Amino acid sequence: MNQLQRTGTSRIPLLALLAANAVSMTGNVFTLIAIPWFVLQSTGSASQTGLASAVAALPFIIAGLFGGTLVDRVGFQRMSIISDLASSVTTALIPLLHLTIGIEFWQLLTLVFLGGLLDTPGTTARASLLPDLAAAAGMRLERVNAIEQTVQRGSYMLGAPLAGIVIAATSTTAALWFNAASFIVSAGIVLLLVPAAERKPAVDAPDAGQPGNLIQRYFADLGDGLRFIRRDSLILAIAAGVAVTNFLDAMVTLIYPVYAERVFGSAFDLGLLMAAFGVGAVTTTLIFAAIGHRLRRRETYIGCFVLSSVMLFPLALTPPLLICSVAMALKGVGAGPLNPILMTVSQQRIPAELRGRVFGVLTALSWIAIPAGRLGAGYLIEWIGLIPTLVAVGCAYVITTLSFWLMPALHQMNVPSPRMESTMTVNMNTPRSSSATLAGGRD
Repeated sequence: MNQLQRTGTSRIPLLALLAANAVSMTGNVFTLIAIPWFVLQSTGSASQTGLASAVAALPFIIAGLFGGTLVDRVGFQRMSIISDLASSVTTALIPLLHLTIGIEFWQLLTLVFLGGLLDTPGTTARASLLPDLAAAAGMRLERVNAIEQTVQRGSYMLGAPLAGIVIAATSTTAALWFNAASFIVSAGIVLLLVPAAERKPAVDAPDAGQPGNLIQRYFADLGDGLRFIRRDSLILAIAAGVAVTNFLDAMVTLIYPVYAERVFGSAFDLGLLMAAFGVGAVTTTLIFAAIGHRLRRRETYIGCFVLSSVMLFPLALTPPLLICSVAMALKGVGAGPLNPILMTVSQQRIPAELRGRVFGVLTALSWIAIPAGRLGAGYLIEWIGLIPTLVAVGCAYVITTLSFWLMPALHQMNVPSPRMESTMTVNMNTPRSSSATLAGGRD
């Protein structure tokens, strides 16, 4: 019996993981606001801001594709700790260089890239831990995922205005120091309070210790994850849909700081807009935590996506801050249930022994268009202007989300997975075949 099973119905490890996520995500919100604001203030260029944002997204593809297999081999808890500590170092180097010898734009891009590269395996590892911790706590996956997303949305709701205040009152470097410290705190919580699952090691050939065989086995594991996604039509359809919407989301993410800087002229106002989004998202995420298991997933997923997409249009009218905040809150209302639904569906369909590599590949697929979206938004703003770019992205978003009604594979969201009931009682040391999910057709 492994350590997680010995905890019985204890919720302490689950609460600890959620607390670690809360600390880490709040720090990341500081960086999410600090980096584009730093580039905008120092260069005045939307295209360079887009470039910095694109570089920040690129490592999620690389680390997602290749890091997931590493997560399965190193272990969920251990990889989470290693990733947090490494990310703390790369984040701290940005303000350290800026305050000492100065930091060039290319150096900033390098450190932002490395930070994302090292952070991604840790995010994958913590997502992979959730189903087992939910089982140990005796809680439904829908509820646990909704709580986890509430933590994430709450980080935006509280962290964004706090970051705006810190940047306005001090500097962007203070926000980056906060993020570096948050990674250390997150690693400490996971080390002390989240037990490591004792999983059955991968079975290698007798000579697997040779470098060539290790590499061969690594890519074989990666291939297992890719084949699983290719054979599961629902997971594949979700990954494709999320890739497209993430491309549009990436453009929106770049539009926000430029919009706040040009329309309102303050990082604090940007923080308020992000906080309003967080309020709306937290509200519906909490509602989903209470009643999500009773809702039809497909209809809820598509309907909420459409609502979130149409809320971009009020911003195009450049109304007062209060009206913009209401629109952002409604956008958050639509966004709240999306990730809990996707996480629950994927966790219930993916075998535990494949979880790290499949989640990693899904991360890579969902992030693959984000660098292009962020970079393209910067140049599009400079070419046709801020408001025309906002309207164009809004139209593309509405058309994309409405098209989800025409995707047959998404009907499987409402069909119970063969793994759903076993998720709460599975012995983590017992390998589970993926054949049950391959017969069927994912953030």
